[in-house]
Amino acid sequence: MAELKVFATNAVRSVLDELVPPFEREEGHKVSISYSPTAQTLERVKGGATADLVIATAAGIDEMTKLGKVVPGSRVDLASSVIGVAVRAGATKPDIRSVEAFKRALLDAKAVAYTSSGLSGIYFAGLIERLGIAEQVKAKARINRGGLIAEVVVAGDADLAVQMVSELLSVPGAELVGPLPEEINQLTVFSAGILTGASKSDAAKALIQCLTTSAAARLIRTKGLTPTARE
Repeated sequence: MAELKVFATNAVRSVLDELVPPFEREEGHKVSISYSPTAQTLERVKGGATADLVIATAAGIDEMTKLGKVVPGSRVDLASSVIGVAVRAGATKPDIRSVEAFKRALLDAKAVAYTSSGLSGIYFAGLIERLGIAEQVKAKARINRGGLIAEVVVAGDADLAVQMVSELLSVPGAELVGPLPEEINQLTVFSAGILTGASKSDAAKALIQCLTTSAAARLIRTKGLTPTARE
């Protein structure tokens, strides 16, 4: 049985949780997945960490390809997601349908949770600067380096969590308020790529194929992502 080593972003964790077990049974491979934000994965790969397959932002895959860490031409786009807001299940959901309403929700919250190294958190930190409310939000921020930030609102340590919609939806006890207003949101594409020196490249290709079937596309949509493959 081949052990397929994968580096993956948390944005697709809920998808892999459902698709990998049947893949293992049908293909006879053992899949070992290490989750981290793309920025952390990039640093790990730069530092010599090895795996067979990486699932990260498309920009991250391209950067790893330029560095000679991902096989040129192996990138396959899987899905895309936008950034959203979540609250603890049962909590009042603020209006975030307009930019002004979103600003008010952030200012009215007792605490706002986001990540420091995840793409959504990096974008959000820049966004509150552009909105002119960075000082107020940072004063009450609950910032984790990575992981599923909606866990912070479930624990009662923040009112609002800001992260990719797919990540927010994957946390039990959290409820999605909705995406950020379109004019200030960011669409991120997530892709797979085969790492250079992969010892299980055939198994990696098989997993990519599994993630791009019409059945996978239907599942991906239920997880807060927009699939690249046809449903």
